[in-house]
This record gives sequence, C-alpha cells and structure tokens, in this order.
Amino acid sequence: MKKILGPMRRAIQQFNMISDGDRIAVGLSGGKDSIALLAALARYQKFAPIDFELEAVTIDAGLEGMNYAPLIEYCHQINIPYTILKTSIASVVFDIRKEQNPCSLCARMRRGALHNLCKDLHCNKLALGHHADDAIETFFLSLFYEGRINTFQPVTYLNRKKITLIRPLVFVKEKDIIYDPECQRLPIIGSTCPADGFTKREEVKEFVSKMRTEIPDFNRKILSAIQNPHPFLPWANTSKNKGHSND
Repeated sequence: MKKILGPMRRAIQQFNMISDGDRIAVGLSGGKDSIALLAALARYQKFAPIDFELEAVTIDAGLEGMNYAPLIEYCHQINIPYTILKTSIASVVFDIRKEQNPCSLCARMRRGALHNLCKDLHCNKLALGHHADDAIETFFLSLFYEGRINTFQPVTYLNRKKITLIRPLVFVKEKDIIYDPECQRLPIIGSTCPADGFTKREEVKEFVSKMRTEIPDFNRKILSAIQNPHPFLPWANTSKNKGHSND
C-alpha cells in the first residue's frame, strides 16, 4: 500500500483536496480502483493531520447479476457507512432508449445520480478513483475523438451542486494498484454491463499500452506535459503575434 499512500498523500497536499471537517463520499463502482481508493483513504484518515469523515456510495444502475454483498461486508469491517442507491439507468439506456453508444448516456445519468446522492448525504466532497493512467487515457480520448487537448482535473468544483470532486489517486500508477498485495485481497465486483470491454476507452488503453513498450518513460512524459504550467499555444492565437519570435 506504500506505493499508493505516498502518491495519494502528495496529491492531497499539492492540490489541497481535503480540509478539516470535510465529509467525503467515496464513489464505489465495484472495480479495483475505487475500492483501492476507499482502503487508502481509510488508512490515511488514521494518521492525517486533519479530521474528515468518509462515506462509501454506489449507484446501482439496475444491471442484472450485480452482487454488492462483498462491498457491504468490507465497509462494515472498516467501519465506514455505505449507501447503495438503486436506479433504473440500465433500463433507460438499453431498453427504452436502445442507445448504440450506451456509455455516454449511462455515465451522465450515473454522475447526476451520484451528485444528488452526495447532497442527500450532506457530503461536501466526492472522491473518485481515477489514477494516473486514467488521466493519460482521457488525454488521448479527448485528442483523438474530440479534437482538443484536455483531461480531467484533480479537483473540480461543481457550482450547481456545490460539491467538490477530488481524485486522490491522480499520481498513482495503475500497475501499483494491480500488483499491491493488500489491494489484491480487496473485494472486487465484476461488471455485468453488456458494453463492458467494448468502449473507445478500451481502444485507447490498448494504444497507450503499446506506446509504453516503444517510448521510454511514456507515462512520465505525458503526465509532465499535462502538468506543464506553460499553456499550449494554439494556432488561432498566432495571428495576433505575426513576425514575433524569441529565437
């Protein structure tokens, strides 16, 4: 867990993610990343120099075959309240709307339900399990499919909901979650979604994996570019600076 706690603590401190008195909802999807985040935050809570509360939350989309019993048992073991909100998202996406690209609508509906649940539970922050590899994949997803340079922020304030999204694992490598002995013992719930594994993100994940084998320090270089304090200068602005150069 050291390879997770160290980078997580650095992200929390660097981006001022957690303050005294925060009540933080941790989004549990059932996958390895979100349960690793919950375990790490529960550990951090014990030695952190600030006091904050944790509450685990899950949006049940209504997919058949999902069994949350292992997550319920784990949250009971570590003494963290756990709320599961049952919804009909799957029915809307697959049966009513019959979406050809179900992931986009499902994600929007899940986000809305999750944000509302946080408000109902009086949580002022929502912690999500996105790690460094997710940030890189999102960067290329945006570049390839949206034509823009973008990725998610470590901290995002939602004005309408008055909730702050935090991503404490942004400096954590996915492999350090996968191969951590303690994380391997955590309960993971396999998704029964028919679209699981057939998304654009999976295609980009394969691309990034290939690039890692061909380019030394690929992850570090992309993350450095993402964190570069000097913004990318788009061509649209060059017309204002014709004939000027620092060379």
